[in-house]
Amino acid sequence: MNRVILALLLGLIVSFSAAGEQKKQLGNWDVHYIAFPSPILTPEVAQQYQLQRSKYNGIVNISVLDKTTQQAQKVAITGSAKDLQSRIRTLEFTEVTEGNAVYYLAQLPFHHEQRYSFTISISSGNQTQQLTFDQVFYVD
Repeated sequence: MNRVILALLLGLIVSFSAAGEQKKQLGNWDVHYIAFPSPILTPEVAQQYQLQRSKYNGIVNISVLDKTTQQAQKVAITGSAKDLQSRIRTLEFTEVTEGNAVYYLAQLPFHHEQRYSFTISISSGNQTQQLTFDQVFYVD
């Protein structure tokens, strides 16, 4: 059952990435990232990963791959999201490991047309990198 849910979640991420790949090369890593409204998740996937589905809740998904081997990396990850009024929300990431895949999920609330600037710190061993990106969320 878990593999089916993972396949659904990864399929969702791949379909978003196909529309405009969200990847940055940071040091020895390829960091893939996406932020999206949580209702896109099926109820089963949300329940499996204890994510709240709400039209006012977003999901941030980060995966870190070795740039050379493309193997998933386990890393320490912290981050925050700042809105246009300079209010900062700390992101609490949960590590999800399924087979060879490792990804990090965090939730955050939003309002219609709310823009967040994300700052994510990723570290492993003696390497620390910072991922930054912006995302506007829309309420359907």
